[in-house]
Amino acid sequence: MIRIACFLLAGLSLVTGVGAAADRPNIVVVLCDDLGYGDLANYGHPYIKTPYLDRMAKEGIRFTDFYSAAPVCSPSRVGMMTGRSPNRAGVYDWIPPGTQRREDRRDLVHMRASEVTIPQLLKQAGYATAMAGKWHCNSMFNTPEQPQPGDAGFDHWLATHNNASPSHANPVNYVRNGEAVGEIEGYSCQIVVDEGIRWIDGLRKYSAGQPFFLYLAFHEPHEPVASPEELTASYRDVAFSEKEAEYFANVENVDRAVGRLLAYLKESGVDEDTLVIFTSDNGPETLNRYERSSRSWGRADPLRGMKLWTTDAGFRVAGIMRWPRQIESGQVSDEVVSALDFLPTFCELADAEVPAGLELDGANFLPALEGEAIQREKPLVWAFYNALNEQQLAMRDGDWKVLGRLGLARTSNVGAHNIDEIAAAPLVDVEIYNLRYDIGEARNIAGSHPELAERLTQKLKEQYAALLEGSHVWE
Repeated sequence: MIRIACFLLAGLSLVTGVGAAADRPNIVVVLCDDLGYGDLANYGHPYIKTPYLDRMAKEGIRFTDFYSAAPVCSPSRVGMMTGRSPNRAGVYDWIPPGTQRREDRRDLVHMRASEVTIPQLLKQAGYATAMAGKWHCNSMFNTPEQPQPGDAGFDHWLATHNNASPSHANPVNYVRNGEAVGEIEGYSCQIVVDEGIRWIDGLRKYSAGQPFFLYLAFHEPHEPVASPEELTASYRDVAFSEKEAEYFANVENVDRAVGRLLAYLKESGVDEDTLVIFTSDNGPETLNRYERSSRSWGRADPLRGMKLWTTDAGFRVAGIMRWPRQIESGQVSDEVVSALDFLPTFCELADAEVPAGLELDGANFLPALEGEAIQREKPLVWAFYNALNEQQLAMRDGDWKVLGRLGLARTSNVGAHNIDEIAAAPLVDVEIYNLRYDIGEARNIAGSHPELAERLTQKLKEQYAALLEGSHVWE
């Protein structure tokens, strides 16, 4: 059970020195960008080779029903960091640079200073904290006008606002602790792992035994894709085109980066006491959806839809965890787990204090590591007003997936200009699927099971009403 107390008590319980990590685990989260549910060998891809992630799954647990906080990047990341639906933070879609005023007020959007984050809570509990990779949690990156990674609780950070530029190869747009670093040679996922390894090395040297939280946010396999030639060449015989070969190689390069990270943790003697989580921010991009997405060959098989959809392909993603000291190897679990669960779970592991009254949407996932059910007070709910499919609302409640349409024009933000229209929109055309038997959401059973449909429709209405009431509205 998570202890709830004031921050003063947390500040008095800082733990450093030899032995701390043995009592409380180190935590590493590796987050891919636009990785499809079916893009790894251990999730069924017929060609992409992912031997290190395959081994990670065999040495730990692989989840078949793991969900991100949103079907697109920025809200997914904010939800993961806060343990709350991103709507509560006012992050409804991807965040563009805030260089000019916009009618929909997206220039204002950011993870506000009032949000409570994982690194803040773990830092107060004595953890060292760091991130490297894609930030994408504000519109004004690396300026004092909005909170930056350091303000969110990271002691050390190397980040970009959005994508690696000009591509994953030799990016020029990284910023380290507020200072632009210029071009860095190599591929972004490898650069991110390099930064993480250097930071852990420094921590072990100057603060031996202090537990740490490390967040590695890969840009891969989001466009603009760039992959090592040796890997691309290995897929030309099986890929439909050169660009698909580049995508396949991009995912394998991610696998190699994870392999390097795991090897380092083992060589440094900390892997037994380190929980490593590998997942993605959302489902795969649709090929050629926009001008630069010609290499977006990600697969969501056997799910329906893609990124930006509220069907499962939009946010059901890979979820692999390894923690030798605690997780029995070789597990495959169909327990429903969400990135929203990270904050309450990590706080439990770290003996961190969660502020009284903080409305969380996730739950402690630790029971799932031992084959037991997660105790959720409420189902998982998504309200994504810019969905490419017709339904803006989705709910996962046990085996049931519920979709609902609001009849609104697509929008990327909620502000004074449209909140009245959104609040007045009725829920219509509810669809219900049993995901245990219909993973592809192909057989809508709402019409044939009226009592079930009435019960789940009412539940979605209640859950959405509560979420809407708690959502931030930009002025």
